[in-house]
Amino acid sequence: MKKDIEYLDDIKQMVNTFYDKVRNNETLGPIFNETIKDNWPKHLEKMYRFWETILLNIHSYSGAPFPPHLKLGIGEKHFEIWVSLFTETIDELFEGLVAEEAKSRAKKMAEIFTYKLDYLQKNKST
Repeated sequence: MKKDIEYLDDIKQMVNTFYDKVRNNETLGPIFNETIKDNWPKHLEKMYRFWETILLNIHSYSGAPFPPHLKLGIGEKHFEIWVSLFTETIDELFEGLVAEEAKSRAKKMAEIFTYKLDYLQKNKST
């Protein structure tokens, strides 16, 4: 039986497993690897804090998660893959209320980011 996400170590397992999948994905991998380069440890630490804040209500993250995505040239298809890999990761590792909340939050975040990126692309000045 799988356990729920309860501790920072669970968050780290989730984030590390998920980003291993992202890095190896034929669509997302090149984008993330080119953008992050050799700064993966720093990025992963930020993601630990982000998800710890969201899922465990331990306020260790401060920042704005949307702006870094503006320059990536990504859209709906990228977020569909992102959500799919995230959901797959959660389902492989965990089950429970917090695990379901993680999947829900990831899906909502992807929808909001997709909407905002699409809006900005359609309304940018020429």
